[in-house]
Amino acid sequence: MIDGGSADDEPRTGPRQPGGGHRESHAPATRRVLIADDHVPTRADLRRALEADQRFKVCSETADAAGAIQACLRDRPEICVLDVKMPGSGVAAAWEIAARLPSAKIVMLTVSAEDADLFGAIRAGADGYLLKTMNFALLPDALDGVVSGDAAMPGALVGRVLKRLRGREPRCRQPVAQGPAERLTSREWEVLELLAQQQSTTVIARSLVISPSAVRVHIAAIVRKLGVPDRGAAAELFRGRFLT
Repeated sequence: MIDGGSADDEPRTGPRQPGGGHRESHAPATRRVLIADDHVPTRADLRRALEADQRFKVCSETADAAGAIQACLRDRPEICVLDVKMPGSGVAAAWEIAARLPSAKIVMLTVSAEDADLFGAIRAGADGYLLKTMNFALLPDALDGVVSGDAAMPGALVGRVLKRLRGREPRCRQPVAQGPAERLTSREWEVLELLAQQQSTTVIARSLVISPSAVRVHIAAIVRKLGVPDRGAAAELFRGRFLT
């Protein structure tokens, strides 16, 4: 439930101590929030919703990914609320913020429920993924939950995430190929899964928010580690072992 504050504006004090003093009451610390969204009315709505709750204070606003990263490093907020589709990419900003200020909680706020955006944000380190169709009056409680370790995400999206994770579970228990093949890294697994879906290098790069050249490096490593002749053979090996 949202904390609406006390009915009066007078500061509250604790019971009197012996000698006439008061024991100080310790209110919860105000959490500092960065808002990054290129839509000015949305930023205004978010600020109103958060600052109506005494637990939060908006420390900075910005309209693009570069500004979000700069403001985050300057103001060091506890929570970053990022629009996925803002200029420069909210997912790209999330990668950078997660790497350079790992103490910050990252929550994506977006109109997109597409898998590429959802899973791209999760890979980037997002702690929550909320849709702009939500009632913004519920945002303070959602962010408070994120700080406490909860994941902020609509139930329908949670189901999709769990389905994807269940599909990956066998990878932790058996190698792709028998024999001396080296284990793939987590990023190589991601690339291999997309290869198995017959995605192009460009689409894989966009999905994982990396460069096409980085994708080609990962594909070369996958082919070498699995001992197969090419990317098509690697994808076929994956499909035969995990998707049948």
